[in-house]
Amino acid sequence: MLTLATFRYTTSFAFFEALWEAGVTHCFVNLGSDHPSIIEAIVKGQAEKKGQFPRIITCPNEMVALSMADGYARLTSKPQCVIVHVDVGTQGLGAAVHNASCGRAPVLIFAGLSPYTIEGELRGSRTEYIHWIQDVPDQKQIVAQYCRYTGEIKTGKNVKQIVRRALQFATSSPCGPVYLLGAREAMEEELEPYKLNDKEWDPVGPGALTAAAVKTIAEALAEAKEPLIIVGYSGRNHAAVGELVKLAETVKGLRVLDTGGSDMCFPANHRASLGLRYGVDESIKTADVILVADCDVPWIPTQCRPKKDARIFHIDADPLKQQMPVFYIAAEARWKADAATVFTQLHSYIAQDQALSKTVASYEDRWAALAEAHEKRMSIIRDLAKPGSDGNYNISYLTAAVRRAVPPDTIFAIEAVTNTAFVADQLQASLPGSWINCGGGGLGWSGGGALGIKLATDALGDRRFVCQIVGDGTFLFSVPGSVYWIAQRYKIPILTIVLNNQGWNAPRKSLLLVHPDGLGSKVSNEELNISFAPTPDYAGIARAAAGGNLWAEHASTAEQLNELLPKAVEAVKSGISAVLDAHLDGPQGKYGGGKSALVG
Repeated sequence: MLTLATFRYTTSFAFFEALWEAGVTHCFVNLGSDHPSIIEAIVKGQAEKKGQFPRIITCPNEMVALSMADGYARLTSKPQCVIVHVDVGTQGLGAAVHNASCGRAPVLIFAGLSPYTIEGELRGSRTEYIHWIQDVPDQKQIVAQYCRYTGEIKTGKNVKQIVRRALQFATSSPCGPVYLLGAREAMEEELEPYKLNDKEWDPVGPGALTAAAVKTIAEALAEAKEPLIIVGYSGRNHAAVGELVKLAETVKGLRVLDTGGSDMCFPANHRASLGLRYGVDESIKTADVILVADCDVPWIPTQCRPKKDARIFHIDADPLKQQMPVFYIAAEARWKADAATVFTQLHSYIAQDQALSKTVASYEDRWAALAEAHEKRMSIIRDLAKPGSDGNYNISYLTAAVRRAVPPDTIFAIEAVTNTAFVADQLQASLPGSWINCGGGGLGWSGGGALGIKLATDALGDRRFVCQIVGDGTFLFSVPGSVYWIAQRYKIPILTIVLNNQGWNAPRKSLLLVHPDGLGSKVSNEELNISFAPTPDYAGIARAAAGGNLWAEHASTAEQLNELLPKAVEAVKSGISAVLDAHLDGPQGKYGGGKSALVG
């Protein structure tokens, strides 16, 4: 029988206490030979501290583990923890570290180290063959360039301070992943229990513009003929969305272009919205004043750039993009400041300044013109969402159908790659936090990301519907065998829409941008080695991973789509995940439709 008296207070237990005291509620774990004291601490915590100990989620794959922590943290802005196994588990995190860094997700990664004693000198000394094989010169360098902080736990005497310091980096803007490691001997150390003063370990507070900077930007926006604000991830702070709306309604005629970096930053149903585009839009070319706010790629100079006499101002949590070796925009001034704070400063200044208030009050014609232009744009978008004469459907029709089928407050985890702009146009995300995109280039985020988002909204008590929209190649990158096992094991129901267009279209697009008339432009996707035809049974893969307890179907025609979508939504509402393999532009070459049925 288990007796709590046999347990010791160790570095590992203090580590978990530090996490909980800092507000970390979940640990996504992939355990190994470096974790004996971690496992002991988990058992002790679950027995002694019910309701005051992080919930442990077992993740068979490290990338899924970090993507779950990432998704949870993005929705809530509360850091979560991932525990992996020495150097190989750290490498198993893969592209998820890149995504957490680019997506500014506050997550703490902990990995063990191979023991540094080999003759039984300390508890935790080497006991297995693998401890020699996994002893590497500098384990933290595997991920250091993506992290805001890396450190080693060398003793239990200050383990809580090291954890809290790491979390200060993770949660201070620009947020991002941090990495801690500790050898078995250090994590086994016994110590006296202790507690820190939580008030002394808060993150760095948000920065604001100087009075002179507020005046300069406010006057420029208010007096501009075609003012434009370009945003990317300012919407992570949900309050920033409302403050940007107030600014747009103060300076009538101001337009907002969302680059979809990772979050919904401005409501798509607002007349000032230009929707989501990746660095190419006519408004960039014609604007005379541009404010770039929390955006990594406001424009792509080889495809689109501002006019030479445009006045450009840059506000960002990280205006120099310190983790990008090459980055610059021709801004006349730049400031490191919090976007929500800046938007508030600007609209408040304009409203209180008599001359500027009078100027913006004269823009009623511009305000009416925005409404007209927005409705025209919406009409074009609606016209795209029509089935083909052959009964097939495109990405626009599919996304519009999904939008109608799911609850109005659905949270979308998007990884649609080349189809992202079409998806955004049809979803018309208008609620803060309702659109969460990867923000990085490591495909495969959305599987674990959607699970983390759903886990978070349920933990908050909102219990909102979560829908993942993912490309077919990206679905495979997401490690569905792990994703849907976790979904079933922990009862985390999500709806997944797989955009089945028979493979990777992004490489063809990249090729044509550089060699529009090259040899590759004249051959098929099969010859380019980017085709998946005949495609896998994506829905079947998910169903197998869930042990059969998952709704799985294929939709080849618009009629089938409209029949199946409500069933998928009801399945998720009933508590099980659903995966719909959506055959874009027809069933040919796709599992469950056309010729592929013969090889299924």
